[in-house]
Parts: sequence; structure tokens; C-alpha cells
Amino acid sequence: MFDYFKGVISDKRKTSKGTFITIDVSGIGYLLEVTEIDFNCTKVDESEMQKVYVLLTHREDAMSLYGFSNKETRDIFQILLSVSGVGAKMAIALLNEFDACDLISLVIDGNFKELTRAKGVGPKLAQKIILELKDKLMKTELPRTSCKLPKSQAFDDTQAVLLSLGYEENEIEDVLEKIMPTIQDHSNSEEVIRKALTCLSM
Repeated sequence: MFDYFKGVISDKRKTSKGTFITIDVSGIGYLLEVTEIDFNCTKVDESEMQKVYVLLTHREDAMSLYGFSNKETRDIFQILLSVSGVGAKMAIALLNEFDACDLISLVIDGNFKELTRAKGVGPKLAQKIILELKDKLMKTELPRTSCKLPKSQAFDDTQAVLLSLGYEENEIEDVLEKIMPTIQDHSNSEEVIRKALTCLSM
């Protein structure tokens, strides 16, 4: 329903239930739950327009809005919610501990022990997250791209991850053409994915 809000940050607060900001869009204040990282980086400034990517979640007893400083983190949050046993609070806890790039890398590498650093994530849940997310991230059907760069597993892995995050084929091709010449080891999936996401978030 919503992709992003553009307005001024009129308030921010930390409670026992989480960290929140209020963004005023044309006189309407939307209360958004945010990660601690975004909370700490956000300043209340009613003179500056700010863009916040959002996701509306709906449960039987409540509707909640979550805000993110960039599209990649919002999309990873949404993918986390698709894992059985992971709710919004758990997804926020994971994103409080890891940025989107690190989280994707841990999933691809199968590093469940590192995921248990997040509050409330035990070994069984960490392994389940990796099992389900790796499947979602890596099994996206790859398009027939016209990109003439040398192909590698890392190249294909990056395409699959970016497609699963909602990027268009032409966006992916453009960013890969831009970053691949700067990468020494074209077989390093983690490095290619990280650089692609960094470039796309600029």
C-alpha cells in the first residue's frame, strides 16, 4: 500500500515496546517503529524534508507501520517476516544487530552461529532463518540478461538476491556493469552483493 513517506520528523521516542519516530506528511503524523540504528541516526528537524521507506503490517488485533532509512533494509525486513516463527519484533532485533548487507552475507554463508547474536534468536531459529531465506534469496528465476560481463557464480548469486529484493532487471544490469570492474575477485559472492547494495542505496 505504502512505499515511502516524505515529510518532516516531528518527534522520536524510545519506550519499552521499541523505538519510534513520527513523520509529519502534509499535516498528518504517522507513527513508525524503526530500528535502533535508524532511530539514533534520525534527528527531529521540522525544517528538513526526509524520506522514509515504510511497511504496513496487519494482524488480527493491530495494524503497525515500520520505517526504514533505505529500501534494502525495508525489503529484508519484509523477507524476514515470511519466515515462520519470525515476527516483526524478531525481525527488528536482527536488523538492530546486523545491517542488510551483513544479514544477507550471513544467510548466504550459512553462518547461523553469528545470527544468534541477535536478541531472542537461538540456534534452531537461526538455522531455520538461513534455510528459508537462502532459498528465497538464491532461487529467484534469473532473467536472460544482455549484460556482456564475464559470468560467475557470484554474478548469478547477486542477480538472484537483487531480484528477490524487488530490483528491476535493468537496474541490476546497470549496477553490475558499474561495480564488476572494481572487484578483483569475481568469485566472491559476498563482496559483489555488498558492493551492489551499497551502490544501489546511494
